Amino acid sequence: MNLPEGISPRNRTAAHVSRAAGRIRATALGALVGLAALHTAYGQDDQQIMPNYREADIRQVIEAVGAVTGRNFIVDPRVNADVTLLSFSPMTPDTFYQAFLSTLQVHGFAAVEAEDIVQIIPDATSRMFGGSVEDGRGADVVTRVIELANVGATALVPILRPLIPQAGNIVAHQESNILIISDRAANVERMVNIIGRIDVSGASEIEVIQLENASATETVRMLDALNQAAQAAGGPSTIQAVADERTNSVLLSGTEPNRLRFRALIAHLDTPTAAGGDTQVRYLRYADAEELAQQLQGQFRNVVGTEGNVAGPDSGDISIWADAGTNALVIDAPANVLQDINSVIDRIDIRRAQVQVDAIIVEISEDLAAELGVTWAIDASATDRGVGLTNFGVGRGIVQLGAAATADTLNPAAIAQGVTIGVGRFMDAGTNWAAIIQALQGDAATNVVSTPTIVTLDNEMARINVGQSVPFLTGSFAATGAAQGAVNPFQTISREDVGTSLEITPQINEGSGVKLTITQETSSIAAGAQGAVDLVTNTREITTSVFVEDGEMLVLGGLMSDELRQDEQRVPGLGRVPGLRWLFRARNTERLKTNLMVFIRPTILRDSAEARFETNAKYQYLRDLQLEAAEEPIPLMREVERPLLPELPGAAQTPEDGAEDSAENDNQADGNGP
Repeated sequence: MNLPEGISPRNRTAAHVSRAAGRIRATALGALVGLAALHTAYGQDDQQIMPNYREADIRQVIEAVGAVTGRNFIVDPRVNADVTLLSFSPMTPDTFYQAFLSTLQVHGFAAVEAEDIVQIIPDATSRMFGGSVEDGRGADVVTRVIELANVGATALVPILRPLIPQAGNIVAHQESNILIISDRAANVERMVNIIGRIDVSGASEIEVIQLENASATETVRMLDALNQAAQAAGGPSTIQAVADERTNSVLLSGTEPNRLRFRALIAHLDTPTAAGGDTQVRYLRYADAEELAQQLQGQFRNVVGTEGNVAGPDSGDISIWADAGTNALVIDAPANVLQDINSVIDRIDIRRAQVQVDAIIVEISEDLAAELGVTWAIDASATDRGVGLTNFGVGRGIVQLGAAATADTLNPAAIAQGVTIGVGRFMDAGTNWAAIIQALQGDAATNVVSTPTIVTLDNEMARINVGQSVPFLTGSFAATGAAQGAVNPFQTISREDVGTSLEITPQINEGSGVKLTITQETSSIAAGAQGAVDLVTNTREITTSVFVEDGEMLVLGGLMSDELRQDEQRVPGLGRVPGLRWLFRARNTERLKTNLMVFIRPTILRDSAEARFETNAKYQYLRDLQLEAAEEPIPLMREVERPLLPELPGAAQTPEDGAEDSAENDNQADGNGP
C-alpha cells in the first residue's frame, strides 16, 4: 500500500531527516499524491498512520488529508501558509482529520463542511458560511441554537461575548429568548455548559410570606438595608423583597439558599410583642406631628368597636399623641391597626415639592397734553363804563393770578405750568385792560416692569407684599379747650399699603402642570398728590385660578386703553368770530394710552438640587450687580468699600450635578430617628 508523501504506516520506522529533506518531500507531494494506493484501504477502521510535515505548503497538506479521509475540499485563494504537523504515535484517519482542523485554526483558517464539500476559508469569514448545525466536534465550525428558560437571552450576550473569539459570533433573539452561537465545536460546547449553569430556575421563583405581627413595609425596609450593606461590601444583591400592604405580605425572589436564609430572618421579626409593647414612637421627617396626630386619631377612632374590641386577633384602644419637640408621634394601638397607621404615615410623611412663582407686571403708558387759552379783564370804573373779564377752567386765569399778586405771600402754585404771557394798560385814569395768554404742551411716558417672586410648598398659600404705608386723612374736628376758649384741631389718619402684592396657592398635579389660585394687586399714588388729603390711588387687581405647565408662561390678564379728551371754553359770540375767536376761548386736549399686562410663570422645585439651583441663580445675579457697582469708588469716601454679598458655595452647581447629593440625603432621611 502506497501512502502520500509525509505519511508512514504503523510498521514503518519513522526516520528523522533534516529540515531541507522535509521541504523537498513536501514539494514533491503534488506529483506523488496521484500514486496513492487503494482508496478502499483508507476507509478501514484499523488503519494507522503517522503524518509528519515540516514547513510544508498547506495546500499540499490539504491534498494529503483528502487522500487519506476521502473528503472533497474547496480552498479559498486567500489560504496560503507553511505548516508543521508532527506525530510521534499512530493515529486513525479521523484523528488525523481533527489534527488537520486544529492546524488550520492555529494559522487562522477554518474548515466549513456543507454536505460532501469541505471549504477551507479564513476565520474572519467562516461565520458567513453554512457549516454544521448542532453536530461537530473539536475544531469543526458549527452553529448552535440554545433556547433559554429562566434568564433573558439579551442579558447573556454581553456576559458571554468576551469568551467568543473574534471569528465567532453570538446573537440573541429576544422574542423567542434564544441564543445563536457560531464558533468551533469545542468552544460552543463550553458555552453550552456555562449557559446551563446560569439558566437555572431558582433565581426566578417568587415566594409569598404573610406576616401576622410585623409590618410588611417595615420588614422590607430592613431587608433592603441588608442587601445594600452586602452590595457596599462588594458582594452581589442576594434577594429582592417587595411589600404587599393590602395583605401584609412579603414577596421574596432569589435563589433557594438565599430565600431560606431570609425566610428565617422574617420569621424571627414576625413575632408578637411583649406585654405593653403595642406602643411605638414614629419620628416624622416632613409632616407636622401635632396636625397629623389629630387627623390620625379622627381616622382610626372608629376602628374600635363599642365594647373596645377590634376586628382580628388583637384588641384594645387607640391612642395617638404628638411630641412637638422631636416632631414625633407616640402611637398605642393593636398590631394590625398599627400596621394601617404606619401605612398611612408612610404616604403622608413625604417630601413635598415646592413651587417658585415669578409674576411679571408690565405697564407701558403714554400721556400727551396740550393747553392754550386767553383771558381778558377790562376796568373802566373810573369813567363809569363798567368792568368785564373772562375766566376759563384751563390753567390759571387772570382772576387767579390777580388774587395771587395781591396776597401777602406769593404762592408758586398759583402760577400755571407752561408759559404765561401778560399784556395790558394800567393807568390811574381811563380804561385799563389786561390779557393773559397761557400755553402748555406735555409728553409723558411710563415703562414699569415689576417681577415679584415667591416660593411656597405645594398646596400652601403664600403672600408677598412690596410697597409703602401711605397715610390717608379719615377725619378732622376741632375741640374747644377749657382755658380761655382755646380751639384744638384734631385729625385722624389711617395708613394703607400701596405697592405690589402677590398671593398664591399652588397645586401640583401628577404630571408637570400646576394649578394656581392667584390674587395679584398693584397700586400706586396718582401723580400730583400731596400730603394726606385728597390722595388718589391707582389700583390694578387680578383674582383668578389658572393651570400652567412647569416652566411655561401664561398671561393672567391686563388692560389696553386709548383715551382722547378734548375741552373747549369760549365767550359766546366772540368765540366764533373768524380771526378773533382764538382771543376769546381756551382749549385743552389730552390723550392717554395705557398697556398693562400681568404674566405668571411657575417652576416646580421637586428636590433640594433644583431649589438650590434657583436660589444660587438669583443670589449670583444680585452679587454680580454689586460687583459691577464696586468697580467705581465711592465719591468723597474712596477708602470705604461698598457692601458685597459673600460668595455662595456651590453657586455654579446645576440641578443635574446636585441630583446625586439630593438622592443621598433623601436616603439618609429614610430612618425612623430624628
